[in-house]
Amino acid sequence: MWGSTEAGDRGGPADRAVIVEERWDHIFRWSPLILFGLGTVVSAAVAPALMSRTDAEVAAGVVPLALACELWWCRPGRDPVPGSPAEQFHYWLRTVLAFVLTWLNPLYAIYAYTGYLAVVRMLPRRLTRVGLFVNAVTIAGSQSSGLPPRSTFVWVLFIALLLLNTGMATFFSGLGEREVARALQKSDTIRELETANARLEQALEENAALHAQLLVQAREAGVADERRRLAAEIHDTIAQGLTGIVTQLQVVTAAADGRIAREHLERASALARHSLAEARRSVQNLSPLDLEHDALPRALEKTVATWSERTGVRALFTVTGTEARLHDEVAATLLRVAQEALANADKHAGASRVGVTLSYMGDEVSLDVRDDGAGFEPLGLPARTGTGGFGLPGMRLRVERIAGSLTVESERGGGTAVSARVPLVHYE
Repeated sequence: MWGSTEAGDRGGPADRAVIVEERWDHIFRWSPLILFGLGTVVSAAVAPALMSRTDAEVAAGVVPLALACELWWCRPGRDPVPGSPAEQFHYWLRTVLAFVLTWLNPLYAIYAYTGYLAVVRMLPRRLTRVGLFVNAVTIAGSQSSGLPPRSTFVWVLFIALLLLNTGMATFFSGLGEREVARALQKSDTIRELETANARLEQALEENAALHAQLLVQAREAGVADERRRLAAEIHDTIAQGLTGIVTQLQVVTAAADGRIAREHLERASALARHSLAEARRSVQNLSPLDLEHDALPRALEKTVATWSERTGVRALFTVTGTEARLHDEVAATLLRVAQEALANADKHAGASRVGVTLSYMGDEVSLDVRDDGAGFEPLGLPARTGTGGFGLPGMRLRVERIAGSLTVESERGGGTAVSARVPLVHYE
């Protein structure tokens, strides 16, 4: 029993509490038999001096009964129920036997001390004080030279010792009850804490699994977002360049004048070189070639002029507000939006006039592209255009990626206005 201390110290609080409880169970089980044996040995040693022959014979008959009582109490497999009728019966039987033996030999009071130790466990609360008082009678009788008291002085001494023993037993019993209640409360608290810790560990495991799942989802979302960005980049560079080349070659095929044909061939060749450069640039860092040497206003001005010259549509570019050097991602996004809006105006609007305005407005930058073309119904806009391009939805994705917003105003026969507003993030 006692050799398990080290193992218990290495366990959790609940394990140590269980070990302590088991030790006290052993103490309550075996201490009555030990005290009875000690009292018997001491009493037998002094029996010739304290006991008459008759008392010794009576004691010899009571001792086997007390021994059988204690052997039954500590028998293997016994499962005591505190306060049960069986426990109460045994307590009172032991108390009576201890009283009788102490009456015969005062030193048998050693056995009577068992009543103090077990009263809380064996008797219900309402009988605890009664049990303490009865044991105090036995102990006080032994301390006052034996029972019954033989003189007035001994009676006074007996009563004083009885009051003292009763008071001390009641006081220490109360302390014991409070300690037991505190230990039970502590044990319950420990169990609740271990339950909470177990739930916390389970929650942490679930959170770890959820975190791993979120990482996978975030990685997949990042891959999907990067694919959309690459697709939009290709659409805004190579696809638009190839569309322009096809348009110029169609004009060459239909042109009867050699000068006009050569002029459009030169434009197609220039578009091919520009698209090739854009493709190489996109492979390197996906930054528009037009922004390599020029800031956004100048790049937009060149883009609008080139588009107007290629399509023959009158286009006007305007800058308002105080210009500021923008972050590369912001500038690239606005340039791609302008290129896509102009491409849509060329392919779908049939416009005769287009206006592009770049506005610096405090902490925002706005790009507006307006045309006087055929217009359309914005609410019926599909996620992708019928030609397989990204169109307005692709522009919106680009703008929202940098915390901006894209609005489209259009009606059939009333032209189209595309407005992109993004935060003004300075170049670093």
